[in-house]
Amino acid sequence: MSELKTPHAGDDQAKDDDVVALLMRQHGDIRNLFDEVEAAEGEERRDAFRRLVRLLAVHETAEEEVVHPFARKGFPGGEQVVKDRLAEEKAAKETLAALDELDTDDPKFMPQLLKLRKDVQEHARAEERYEFSHIRRSTDAVNLAAMAKAIKAAEAMAPTRPHPGVESGAKNMALGPVAALMDRTKDAVRKAMGK
Repeated sequence: MSELKTPHAGDDQAKDDDVVALLMRQHGDIRNLFDEVEAAEGEERRDAFRRLVRLLAVHETAEEEVVHPFARKGFPGGEQVVKDRLAEEKAAKETLAALDELDTDDPKFMPQLLKLRKDVQEHARAEERYEFSHIRRSTDAVNLAAMAKAIKAAEAMAPTRPHPGVESGAKNMALGPVAALMDRTKDAVRKAMGK
């Protein structure tokens, strides 16, 4: 296992003034984290999987709160593009939630991880083709930078662990750890955007 690890969401110090470039880099980080999880074992695999879960949660939540609302109104056919992406995200979240309940050493873990990887990669390709390219063509540098800034701020505020903290245990048990992480990330995105 190489010493070079993909950073946690929000750990990189890149100056992001283009939301599309930021999201494309995150797609690369997600691919790298899938590689790390597959190649690692034991505690290293658990650590890489936690980083993957967090990046997926931050990335998808930021898209739902920042990118999709712009896409719905920003270009012709945007509403349908977003609807298709949300359907893909729902399937990936379900697989991710099932995975999160397994130990990374469980024999069922790797087949589920490979299914998730396939779903996430197909989703990322569709985003890049049908959503990101239209966003870049449909707005100016000021809006691209503002969306990137909101996502970076949300990354910095997002919880680092998907498991419940001090908030209501009963509420989080009902939601599940991945859902709880996504809810807390959504709150961070909204706070970053002043909503």
